[in-house]
Amino acid sequence: MSRIGLKPVEIPDGVEVKVDGNIVKVKGPKGELSRPIHVDMKVVIEGNVLTVERPSDNKDHRALHGTTRSIINNMVVGVHKGFEKNLELVGVGYRAQKQGDKVVVNAGYSHPVELESNEGIDIEVPKNTQMIVKGIDKELVGAVAAKIRAIRPPEPYKGKGIRYQGEFVRRKEGKTAK
Repeated sequence: MSRIGLKPVEIPDGVEVKVDGNIVKVKGPKGELSRPIHVDMKVVIEGNVLTVERPSDNKDHRALHGTTRSIINNMVVGVHKGFEKNLELVGVGYRAQKQGDKVVVNAGYSHPVELESNEGIDIEVPKNTQMIVKGIDKELVGAVAAKIRAIRPPEPYKGKGIRYQGEFVRRKEGKTAK
């Protein structure tokens, strides 16, 4: 039994949820999101509580139940509060700076890497060794943060690279002299 799928989604004040066929539209103070859900899943809105129901205990329906509920909950949280991922640049000469709507990252290559922010995504650079990716779509925020991290993932010997804030990098011992 899906424990996540059975949990109701609380709809906060200022957030409006509409279900049109199999498309769920969520509108809030930070923006608007819409996403298609599986045809078999049924979304029921009663007051300020949303629940997702499945038609049977079929394996496919059980798998979709919790996933659908989590996707709708992330949409509600996104338009109400938003999501953010913090990234750190660790290494001598590793830095980032904002130039207009672009972010220029120096990560040890012979050239700087330029990043353009996607629509609905805001990249902030409070310090030259710290970046914050913000947005209302959790999936898109995670994808952009992973793309930035992939520029130079942290390496295990010195720990240099771009990492998520609080990420633990397992360190290896280098070669030892005989």
